[in-house]
Amino acid sequence: MTDILQLYERAPNHATAIASVEGGSTSYEELVAYAEICGDSLAASGISDEDRVAIVMPNGPLIATTFASCVPWCAVAPLNPAYTADEFEYYLKDLKANLLLVDATFDSPVMHVAERLGIEMVAVDANQGLSGFEFGSESRKRRQRNSASTALILHTSGTTSTPKMVPLSQRNLLASAKNIAETLELTVDDHCLNVMPLFHIHGLMAPIMATLYAGSSVVCTPGFDALKFYAWLDETRPTWYSAVPTMHQAILGRAKRNQASVSRNQLRFIRSSSASLPIQVLNGLEETFGTRVIEAYAMTEAAHQMCSNPLPPRARKPGTVGPAAGPEVQISDTSNLEFLESGREGEIVIRGENVTAGYINNPDANAKDFVDGWFRTGDLGIMDKDGYVRVTGRLKEIINRGGEKIAPLEVDEVLLDHPAIEQVCTFAVPHDKLGEEVGAILVLKEGKSITKDEVKRFARERLASFKVPSEVVFLPDIPKGPTGKVQRIGMAQRIGLV
Repeated sequence: MTDILQLYERAPNHATAIASVEGGSTSYEELVAYAEICGDSLAASGISDEDRVAIVMPNGPLIATTFASCVPWCAVAPLNPAYTADEFEYYLKDLKANLLLVDATFDSPVMHVAERLGIEMVAVDANQGLSGFEFGSESRKRRQRNSASTALILHTSGTTSTPKMVPLSQRNLLASAKNIAETLELTVDDHCLNVMPLFHIHGLMAPIMATLYAGSSVVCTPGFDALKFYAWLDETRPTWYSAVPTMHQAILGRAKRNQASVSRNQLRFIRSSSASLPIQVLNGLEETFGTRVIEAYAMTEAAHQMCSNPLPPRARKPGTVGPAAGPEVQISDTSNLEFLESGREGEIVIRGENVTAGYINNPDANAKDFVDGWFRTGDLGIMDKDGYVRVTGRLKEIINRGGEKIAPLEVDEVLLDHPAIEQVCTFAVPHDKLGEEVGAILVLKEGKSITKDEVKRFARERLASFKVPSEVVFLPDIPKGPTGKVQRIGMAQRIGLV
């Protein structure tokens, strides 16, 4: 398959493709018609198949439908609607955006920024789509694109450097959607509840594109809300949802208050991705909902999924992210591209149809990260004899305490065994003599208390002394990035320890 539009045409015409938790839905037949209208409207506006169209909309069915309808025709770039004017200016300039699409009912500083930068802007109406706007006198019909055409551009998080632009082709998106749908064994009878932001690869690929690949349906929420999750679960009766670990922890934290909803759930599985899921949370979710939790390993550069634990009857290994689930996966020496035997720790490297060909306008990063057809992920991992991968850390997140290397995940997992602790984030704290020390943010369970000394004593009984946190900070929540992921790098500065 070489065209995303053909993907939508495979499904039964009247089946629901995209729906809202607030009511209303779009069928596959309507999605195809909407996509054709968008293609005509973009062509009439002078947008070519290589032009870049930014989208700034709040989470919900409109951005899902707009993304799905525009991605066959141009390079779509969804941006975080919570950005400030300065951030919008940076990203729009970096993208060299030719057009900006916004929600007709949404007020955002991006509109003033686009006007100042001279970027044409179109307000998208939930009923009329792009067809309700005039683009000039010239009428041009949409053109089919080849599979190598860029369909999506996303920026990396930029926690350690300037964000990099990742171009993903139609081939990348279709390969990834196929990989996810096949891993999860999605069918036309499945219904996904999307709580992920739709300016991030996780939300765009798993709940949206994999759903459309399978001909099933997705119900879009306005964004994650732990207080509303169980009501949504009751109202929409999904067979699965996908989220990041911090969301799963929040859902689990409110389970006892929502036992009736829990007992009525129809979840076939729960999926977790974008960060390592603590074993305690995985076990808690499975015990609570009575279903399998599938942990996957993913990156923007791979159009999301790289590895995934499988569904029954195949073996699931808690603590691992499963075997390769689409691309080829190997463990390499961290200095040279030399593959290591099973059981040895090294850098995780991948290659496959879902993997980007390289960053935009970044030859230095391309030379470093793309070697002999392989993409170097920057993640450390170990592959066992069965091909299951355990992610042990991120090269840039490893804490170097006077030459001793400490993986934050190891400290997280130990501290989470304490009965008073609900969430943990271990990170590096700058130190004038050792270079770095170990810091930990703790979120306590409701009604529980513990002192810093008790935390350190608990850790000292289970960890080597150099791994015990010297800085312990209690917070009501762990600071997160815009996609809900915890960003360890720079955490000490963000919470005022330096």
